[in-house]
Amino acid sequence: MIKAYLKKTGLRGSDGDFTLEVELEVNDEIVVIFGPSGSGKTTILRLIAGLEKADEGYIYVNGEVWLDTKKGIDIPPYKRSVGFVFQEYALFPNMTVYENVAYAMKIKDPSRVEELLKMVDLWNLRDAYPNSLSGGQKQRIALVRALARQPKVLLLDEPFSSLDEDMTILLEKELKNFQRSLHIPTLVVTHLKDQVQRLADRVYHIKKGRFLNQK
Repeated sequence: MIKAYLKKTGLRGSDGDFTLEVELEVNDEIVVIFGPSGSGKTTILRLIAGLEKADEGYIYVNGEVWLDTKKGIDIPPYKRSVGFVFQEYALFPNMTVYENVAYAMKIKDPSRVEELLKMVDLWNLRDAYPNSLSGGQKQRIALVRALARQPKVLLLDEPFSSLDEDMTILLEKELKNFQRSLHIPTLVVTHLKDQVQRLADRVYHIKKGRFLNQK
C-alpha cells in the first residue's frame, strides 16, 4: 500500500505558477490520476520515485518510510522499490530486448526474463534492438522491464499516449492482468477520459496541483 502526502511549490502550468499539494492512498489496485497537462500529474510520480524533492510530505509503502520531511528521512531513488514506465519508453538503444529486461534485475535470472517476455509474446524478439520494434512492442518491453525489478510500487506516466486505440486497449488489458496477478499497487497518470473508464479502480481528478475529489 502507498500512503502519501506531498507538497511542492514553484510548479508552472499553462495558467501560471502553482503549488502541488495532494494526499493519496493506493492499495492492491490501479489508481488513475486524471487531469490536463501541466496540472502536476507527472510530478507526483517523480516525487514518489524520488526523482524530485518534495518541500513537505511523507511517503509510506507497505509500512516502510520512504520520505518524511519532518523526520529528515528521504530514501534515495535507487533504494526505492519502484517500477517506472515512462511515456517515451526509455529503453537502452544499444541493448537487445533481452538485455533491457535483464538489466533491471538486481539478481540476474534468465528464467524470469524468459517468463516475462513470453507473458507479452515477445520471446521471439529477445535478440532484437529497440529501433527495430513497433511502438506497442517497445511499450510492452518497458512494462515487463519495470516488473522485472519485482517492485513494491508500479508507476506509469501516460504510458500508451503514442499508440493507436486498438493497441492501447490491448495493453491496458495486459496491465490489468499483471496487476491482478502480481498484486502491485499501481498508479497511472493520464489525460484521456476513455482510458480512465477502462483502466481505473479509483480516480483522483487533479487541477492545478489539487485533487478535486479529495476531502
